[in-house]
Amino acid sequence: MSRQSEFAVILKMNPLFSDLDPDDLQRMAALCHTVQVNAGEVLFQKGDDGDALYGVRRGQVRIETGDSDGGRLTLNFQGPGDLFGEIAVLDGRSRTADAVAGEPAELFVLRRGDLLAFLEREPRIAIRLIELLCQRIRWISERMEESVLQPLPVRMARRLCALAEDYGSEVHISQEQLGVYVGAARESVNRQLQQWRKDGILDLQRGRILLKNIGRLNAVARNP
Repeated sequence: MSRQSEFAVILKMNPLFSDLDPDDLQRMAALCHTVQVNAGEVLFQKGDDGDALYGVRRGQVRIETGDSDGGRLTLNFQGPGDLFGEIAVLDGRSRTADAVAGEPAELFVLRRGDLLAFLEREPRIAIRLIELLCQRIRWISERMEESVLQPLPVRMARRLCALAEDYGSEVHISQEQLGVYVGAARESVNRQLQQWRKDGILDLQRGRILLKNIGRLNAVARNP
């Protein structure tokens, strides 16, 4: 399978483009090119011009931002098959967050000018993009509600379950990263993880969390 065909498959799996005809997807995928990045390499920073849409072919990218104290807050993880950068690439304004490769990665890149020209010819895709942006607003609102109203075990369980949906039962994330993701100190995250390990819900390894009983973790996520 060619790389362009792979990108067409990624587009097809994403709700944003899932209703498009195969020919439309292939024509859109033909507009892309690929880049390879190293772990820790910055793809773009908050404030940079929004000039491209990205798709992850392999590897992992963190979407993150900084706080007033100089710390880092991870907003999301993007893995194989995920698309990101759609907000800035649509309005042409500055990026709202940083994108950093969490490991060596290969990315599909679709430039803003090429995308807008395609959208002018295919207005139904523009409608799908609007729907995606609405979903993103809802997702951000839910995260804000969690950080204020939900206790730490619920926040952690929901994040681990969400990561497991994308990456399986072996989640490559450090306790510090998980703490940033749920807005808690590493020590608090460690205490909860150790309790879950005693309960047989998960196991801990260096830089990894092995989920042994996702059913029980889902129960915690549903029942604060």
